[in-house]
Amino acid sequence: MDAALFWPTFWQLLGIGTLAVVAVMFALWLLGLRNHNFSYVDIGWSANFALLAVIYGWLAPGDPVRRALIATMFAVWSLRLAWHLSKRILGEPEEGRYVALRAEWGAKPGNLNLKFLGFFQFQALLNVFLGLPLLLAAMNPSPTLHWLEWLGAGIWVVGILGESLADAQLAAFKRDPANKGRVCDAGLWGWSRHPNYFFEWTLWVAYATFALASPWGWVALACPALMLHFLLNVTGIKATEEQAVRSKGEAYRQYQARTSAFVPLPPKRAA
Repeated sequence: MDAALFWPTFWQLLGIGTLAVVAVMFALWLLGLRNHNFSYVDIGWSANFALLAVIYGWLAPGDPVRRALIATMFAVWSLRLAWHLSKRILGEPEEGRYVALRAEWGAKPGNLNLKFLGFFQFQALLNVFLGLPLLLAAMNPSPTLHWLEWLGAGIWVVGILGESLADAQLAAFKRDPANKGRVCDAGLWGWSRHPNYFFEWTLWVAYATFALASPWGWVALACPALMLHFLLNVTGIKATEEQAVRSKGEAYRQYQARTSAFVPLPPKRAA
């Protein structure tokens, strides 16, 4: 591919995608201000990938079959996750993680609402960066799908099924009144404390694998690496477990002692 043709179009599409997701996040920040609930950022972050899939899948100059395939992979995952989160967030009080952030950021100098605006827009920039596998693949003009793309699609199937099953098992556990206040260790949750996060990361491995068949596709390898860091150390496991220990105490500590944090593994025997 002629770089002179590739990069201007690439940057134009990147700019359009950036403006779109920044606008979505700004609107959700305004809604969060109005309803005193900044949990909406999770729905927006998830749904923005479907928006990027539409923009890149429609406007990019690459092979139509490849564009349709990678855009569908992103959109199906994005909309499924956004729908799952919306059922948990809409009409409910602000989630514990954001209540804790309010307390932490509110105790420091500076305007709390502007700090959350920066947080929302940082999530928008993450959307753009993590959408690179989608954009790079959508730019690829090759008329034949590479074996790496087939492999990426296969890994994606494993990831989407695993994440959907983990979410369904957790939802079923919570629906049973007898489980109120208990720690979910049913199904996949007995093998991993966060199987949803593990299969979420699997999806990013799938997208990066798919993108490797395209020019500059190696750049996409940064996406699963960054996502792993966030899931393990920032907004994923770390924040979720801090909230779980606050709400469930010793029961959750015992769950931590016997169950793998991330990769699904057989549970440890009780001492």
